[in-house]
Parts: sequence; structure tokens; C-alpha cells
Amino acid sequence: MEFLLIIMGIVLVLFLVIVVLYLRLRNKMKNNDVLRIEKLRKDTERKGFSKDVFYQKLYIRFLKTPFIKRYLLKIRRRIEINNIDDEFKTRNDSAKIIFKALLIIIPLTILVIVITNKNLLLMSIILIFELFIVDSFTDGMVDKLDNNLLTQQINFFAAIRHSYHETNMVGEAIYATAQDTEDIEISRQAEKIYEILNSQDPETELEKYYDIAPNNYIKEFAGISYLTQEFGDRKVDGTSLYLKNLENITQEMQIEILKRDKLNYTFQSLSVISIVPMLLLEPLKSWAVSNFSFTKNFYLGKQGLIVQVLIMLATFICYILIRKLKDNGAVKRIQDEQNPWQEKLYRKPIIKKFVDQFMPKENTKDYRKLKKLLKDAASKMRLEWLYVNRLTICATTFVASIIFFIALHAIEVDYIYTQPTADYDLIGEMSTAETNRAMETTLKHNAILDQLRGHTKATLDDVINVMKKSREYRDATDDEINSNATKILKKLQTINSEYLQWFEVLMGMMFALIGYASPILLLKFQVKMRQLEMEDEVMQFQTIIMMLMRLERVDVEMILEWLGRYADIFLEPINRCLNNYESGAWQALEEMKEDVTYEPFIRIIENLQTAVEKVPIIEAFDELDADRDYYRDKRKESNNRLISRKGLIGKIIGFTPMVAVFVGYLVVPLVLIGMTSMSSSFESLSSMSS
Repeated sequence: MEFLLIIMGIVLVLFLVIVVLYLRLRNKMKNNDVLRIEKLRKDTERKGFSKDVFYQKLYIRFLKTPFIKRYLLKIRRRIEINNIDDEFKTRNDSAKIIFKALLIIIPLTILVIVITNKNLLLMSIILIFELFIVDSFTDGMVDKLDNNLLTQQINFFAAIRHSYHETNMVGEAIYATAQDTEDIEISRQAEKIYEILNSQDPETELEKYYDIAPNNYIKEFAGISYLTQEFGDRKVDGTSLYLKNLENITQEMQIEILKRDKLNYTFQSLSVISIVPMLLLEPLKSWAVSNFSFTKNFYLGKQGLIVQVLIMLATFICYILIRKLKDNGAVKRIQDEQNPWQEKLYRKPIIKKFVDQFMPKENTKDYRKLKKLLKDAASKMRLEWLYVNRLTICATTFVASIIFFIALHAIEVDYIYTQPTADYDLIGEMSTAETNRAMETTLKHNAILDQLRGHTKATLDDVINVMKKSREYRDATDDEINSNATKILKKLQTINSEYLQWFEVLMGMMFALIGYASPILLLKFQVKMRQLEMEDEVMQFQTIIMMLMRLERVDVEMILEWLGRYADIFLEPINRCLNNYESGAWQALEEMKEDVTYEPFIRIIENLQTAVEKVPIIEAFDELDADRDYYRDKRKESNNRLISRKGLIGKIIGFTPMVAVFVGYLVVPLVLIGMTSMSSSFESLSSMSS
């Protein structure tokens, strides 16, 4: 018993000691570390508004919004390549771009609703069209980030020259410059390249980096840095070959920046110019109707609606073509090609079976032709997705055409029932009293029309008999009845003919076929535009060969691998040549020469054939080194011609909707309808005088 009491006493004492120590330790922590940490937190906490916090919260909010989420993720996929492993900045930049786009689109939507509130069809089409405007705006902002990275690269390469002179080591020069630069984006890319160069398997890691590098020039820099570190540097004409290659890459980037600046300047307003005419349709219609009453039948009837829809279709097509024309020479897009809506739709068994009925079978001539078209257009789309697009557009176009024709008939009938019936003056509007009398006449006509509607064989006598029995014309004179009967019969014939006609269904089918062919036509247009880029790509090949030909252990196969890495238009023949290279180098190059028709690229292939069998690479391409300044000036001139040609095509396409609005929707209707009205007036005067 005493032993148990002793044990309990010892435990109690130990417990009290622990409690005392805990209290003293807590007080000490509270008095020192805790208070210091709390003070640091308060001192570093922002008292005012923080843009970074604001955009981070917006990012989370946008990610939860279904429609905006799609654009957010699309932008993020492009931005995260520049911001390697920096989630904070990636979210910040993505949210900032979406937020700025919303600041533009919301006021624009309100403006469209205010202007087109009386025309629901026009309002709906323009609101849908705004989606393309948002897409264009966001792409432009991301392109701006790409251009900023190019500018940073030029400054970075200039700084590397000084570091390399001091260290004479590629990796150390890259790392030191990356730490000193204030440009965050290029600093991250440089650190990544430094990690690759010092990894256990730099060649494999470099191949992985090529797939995610933001542009070709950073890939060239990474590749040249690896080759120099692997095989060593050498002096050429008293200058480091590595630094000479850096200078070549810098000059390429300077040419590219000038090209992009000129393209942006040329196309910056064309997209807007092609869209603005759509907003002028309603104001022009209101002005014409208010000042020229004789145009009401055109602008408020189905003829005006047909012209409106044609102008909107022309605007849509012109906008798409301008986008394709401008983006053709830009940085390759990073797209989500894993699971687009076409793939989700194609996975459904019924849809898959239906689509497969239209697709050409594998290994057929049509199949190979379409696959080649997709490759020539640099489209990442699969053939199944292309046919899902074609069939979707075809079905949508047909249904929309039928609905449109039905709507046209309904609009024409509604116009007859609701518009005042009177002989208008040629210019100006009717007075209030005249409008009221004309509207009373319309209501009287409507009562007769309701009784005769559907009688397709009604004659003038039938109309007169109905009018005499109606209370609206009970007290009317014979002259008044005869005069109004003619107008009512004309209205009746129009109403009875306003139904879906067989030829309109045929026209809907024709439009559906055009819609079915439109994706192919767009791909062919893209191929034509890419052909304008051939000269620029071949000149880039020449620069790459100039950088590689003086390096040791460089052979023709390595040059082909480098060309394939940066190729776009000639990617397919180069890859085919590489696949066949082991079976015979000269023959593989000969087959590639037969595949292409562009003469400057054929000359490069012939020089490669010479290097395979006869002379070293440096001698096969000695004219490139001897005429370096000539080729550089030639490339600048080529870019100027390319931009001028694209600018001319872009201006023709961009101003087409504006011309269509003012000529096709305003001038031509006013002239034709005015001449017709004047002719009718002269005939009436002649009949009255006789």
C-alpha cells in the first residue's frame, strides 16, 4: 500500500513538473517566436488591393464557370509553356487575359442588344459572332506574350556572349545569365536548358524539351548549346563558332520580330473592319425607311431579310479567312487534340457507324488524297473529326435553310397584315393622320383576307362579293370597292403563295452540300496560304545548315533531323526521307526530291546528295557561308513581299462586307426601288390624264 502511494506521488510530481515546463515554454514561445512571426505576418500583409490575389481568385471563379472554363484552359495550355513550373504566374496571366476579354465583350454585347433589339435574328447572329471576336482577342494577347519572349531572348543571347567570354563553358554561361536576368520567362527556359545539359541523358531530355519549347529559336539555342558542350567549341575566322551561331539565331529572331510586327500592323484593324458592317444593318434600314417610304416593302419584307443574311454569311466567311491568313505565319498553336467534341460525338456507336458510311476506305485514292490535304494544311485534325465537322455543318445548314425559308414566308404574311395600306409619297413619311387612315384600310383588308385565305382560285368577283357582304364595306361605293378589291386580291395571292416550296427544299439541299464541302475548301485555302511561306521556311533551313556545317561529327542525317525538327510545310517529305535513310541515303534523298516541287528546296536536297557521296558538308554548302549577307537580305525582302501579298489579300477580304453593306443593302435597293416607283407613278399619271 505504501509502495503504491509512493508511485502515485512520483507520477503526480512528474505531471506537475511537465505542466510547469509546458506553461513556461508556451509563455516563452508566445513572448518570442510567436509574437515575432505574428509581427512579420502583419508587416508583410498587404493593406490595400492586390492585383495578384485578385487574379488568383478570378482564376478559381473562371474555372468553375462552364462556358468561360473552355477558353481559360485553352489559354492556359499556351501560357504554361512559357511559364515552366510556375503555376502562380500561369494562373495569373490566364485570368488576366480572360478578365480583359470580358471587359470588352460585355459592353459590346449591351451595344449589340440596344442597336438590334428589333431584329432578333440579327441580334442572335451577332451575339454568336462575338464568340469569334473573343477568340481573336485572346489569341492576340497570347501572341503578345510570345512576342515578348522573343524580345527577351534577344537580350538574353546578348548577355550570354559576355558570360561565355568569361567562363568559356556553355552550361555555366547559361546558368549565370539566367540568374542575372530580370526577364522571368526566358530565365525559366534557360534554367530548364541548363538542367537538361547537366542531366544523365541530355540527348533524351533535349528531345522531350523540343516538344514543349515555346518557339523554334529557343530549340535552336538548346540544340546548339548541347552540340557545343558535347563536341566542343572551335574558332572560325578568329571567332567562337558557338557565339557565331548565337549571332545567326539572334538575326533570325530579329527578322521574325519585324515580320510579326508588320503582320500585326497590317491585320490589326481588318478583323474589326470585317465585323463592323453587321452593326450598321439596322441603323441603315431605319434611316432608309424613315426617309424613303417606298423602300418599306424591301427592308421590312423578306427581300431585305435575304440580303441581311447573305451579308452576315459573307462577313462570317471573310472573318474566318482573315484569321487563317494572319495566323498562317504565326507561332504554332498548342491545341487540345485529345478529346474534342468531334471525338466525343464519334465515339457514340450510332454516330460512328453513320460517319463511317461517308468516309473513304483506308488505302483508297480518296483516303490518301484527304490525308495529304490535312498534312499540307498543317491541320492536326483526324480524318474522322473532319467528317464529323462536314456532316454536322451539312445537317445544320439544311435545317437552318428550311427554318429560314419558313421564317421568310411568315415575315411576308406578317408584313401584309401589319403595314399601313396607302399610296406613299416618293420621299418622306406619311403624317399621323395619313398613317391612321392607312392602318384603318389595312384592318378592313385583313377582315376580307381572313375569310378568303386559303382559297387559291379566288377571283376579283369573289373578292367583291365578300366585300359587299362584310360590314366593313357595307356603306362603301362601287368605285371604292373595286379599287380596294384589286389590292385585296393582290394581297390574297401573295399570302396563299407564302408556303414552303419544293424548290426551296432543293435550295436547302444545295446549301447543305456547300456546307458539306466548306471544311475541305477551308483546308485548300489554308494550303494556298501556306505555300506563300515556302520561301521563308527554306531560308530558315539555310540558316540551320549554316550553323551545323562547321560543327564536328555532323553528317547529312543529323542535318535532316534538325530540318525535320523545325519544318512545317516540308515536314512530311523530310520525315519520309529519314525513315528511308538507312536503306540508302542517296536514294532516300532522290525520292524526297521527287516529292517536292519548290526549286530552292530541291537545291538544298541536291547539295545534301553531294555531301553524302562526294564532298564534305562544309564544301557542299560553301555558297551559304560565302553569300551570307545576300541570303539575309534576300530573306528580309522575301518577308516584305510575303507581308505585302498577304496584306493585299487581307484588305480585299476585309473590306468586302463593308462594300456589300453600302452597295448591296443601301445604294442598289434605293436606286432600283426608286426607279420602279417613279415608273409606276408616271404610268399612273399617264392613265389619269388619258
